[in-house]
Amino acid sequence: MKKIIFFTAVTTFLLIGITSVKAQKAADDKIKKVLYFNPEVEPDVDEIKDPTNNAFFDAVSDNFSSRKNKMLRAEVQVSFDSIDKQTIADYCLNNDADFAIVSKVRYFKVGLGKYVFSNQVVVSMKLFGPDGNLVTETDYDTYRKNMRLLGSTVNSVKIGTEGAIKGIIKKLRKLKSTEAVL
Repeated sequence: MKKIIFFTAVTTFLLIGITSVKAQKAADDKIKKVLYFNPEVEPDVDEIKDPTNNAFFDAVSDNFSSRKNKMLRAEVQVSFDSIDKQTIADYCLNNDADFAIVSKVRYFKVGLGKYVFSNQVVVSMKLFGPDGNLVTETDYDTYRKNMRLLGSTVNSVKIGTEGAIKGIIKKLRKLKSTEAVL
């Protein structure tokens, strides 16, 4: 009788160990790598590109620290309006990325001067699959969505980036639910 109980206990522990290894493997498979390109900044003024890139990637890295996805950064700026499908596919292949995001940060121009900007931004993002096909796109206007009149431009870029990422995730969930229905 003791041998049967011992054999049952050993077999149970082995089966539990095997299933936990499968669970760990499945969790690793769900980690997605997302490749981000430097955002296109409009208007094209060199003085605002570096602070905008820093604020943009600070917001992206803060957003990805709470998720199980991995962020990859490409130090290349891809034009938001004219995107080559093969270029996106090549970057995804070379960086082993599951998705690629091309973004654009557009500042509102206020006043008559050439370099007078408000702190309001519109952050637009396009999400591409590893084959270079457009999956979804969204934009986030910090003035219309948050009604922000005061605050720093850096915070506006961060809020706009976080809002655009949330919009992409929301649209992806809708796409997945419609695919499940079909």
